[in-house]
Amino acid sequence: MLSMSNVSSSGTPMAASPLTRACLEIDEYAAGLGWNRPARLFALVDTARLRKQEPRLASQLGLDQDDAGKAQYTPIEQDELPAGTPLDKFLGTIAWPDSVVGCALTVERLMLPPSAEAAVPTGMNEKQLAKWVAAHPERQEVRLTVAVLRDGSRESAVRLRDKDAASEVLTGAGLVPGLADALAATFA
Repeated sequence: MLSMSNVSSSGTPMAASPLTRACLEIDEYAAGLGWNRPARLFALVDTARLRKQEPRLASQLGLDQDDAGKAQYTPIEQDELPAGTPLDKFLGTIAWPDSVVGCALTVERLMLPPSAEAAVPTGMNEKQLAKWVAAHPERQEVRLTVAVLRDGSRESAVRLRDKDAASEVLTGAGLVPGLADALAATFA
């Protein structure tokens, strides 16, 4: 967990890697939109390359030259994900151009504590399991933000709805491995 002494005024840890900073920037953006939102997909582009190759776009995005060195990756939100399409099937259709160095996804889910895993009934299909989790008294609403780079680097940010503050966001490369794998596969 992040403590305020290790966090800048923007909510980003001062010693964070460039990928962690990008992941937290996306988390903060999603937090500003509120809860109960659809999944959002982002391309990650190299900020210096964007400034050089697309100066007009960089200016529109507020990436001024005097900010050089602050943000190595610039997240660019993609079109809304198609409604009714399972996330794994949608991610399987994505192919990124070479100018995209990574991607990120933010999605809301219900999560149970490890202590509740032993009580999960067997033999349920996906819809039944989702309904069971939604009715569980220990469920937590979470927003997951996962970012991956072409080189295999990964980062995740997890925000609990009950602790909806930048200082309470958990980060780590291995927090959401399945989603990170699915995003990494979009570069295969």
